[in-house]
Amino acid sequence: MTGARRDRGRRAGRLLLLWLGAAACGGSQKPGGEDIRNTTATPPAATDPRTALERRRDVACEQLGPRLTACAVEDAKADLAAGKISQQQLERDTAIDIQRKNTEQFETACKGSAYSSRQVRVLEVCPREETQCGPLLACLGHLTDAPSGGAK
Repeated sequence: MTGARRDRGRRAGRLLLLWLGAAACGGSQKPGGEDIRNTTATPPAATDPRTALERRRDVACEQLGPRLTACAVEDAKADLAAGKISQQQLERDTAIDIQRKNTEQFETACKGSAYSSRQVRVLEVCPREETQCGPLLACLGHLTDAPSGGAK
């Protein structure tokens, strides 16, 4: 039982490190990167001080949080099937309150991170393109890729 808990802790730790590492690589965002040519009859809400990039990041974080929680539940069920954890441990680890808390903690950490526009795009595209947990997590690994040598 102790080994199974250690494995789950390591798996959760790797996911957390992925997000913390991506946040550290993000760099600060400069507010002025928005396209001011897009003027419409309805002005943007004056009460939202976030940049367009921050709003995109927040939407992506809100969509990704429940998906990652579902992946954690899937991992826990696989651990049960493999005999790594007990039914009681599964029920404790996947209780609705625990899932909700984990999702909220992820979203808070994700929204508090300064991501580059490339990293925000990764947050947007990976959940849309990858329907299974393994490929989704692999895709999210691109958060820490070095930017390509495009325009400077």
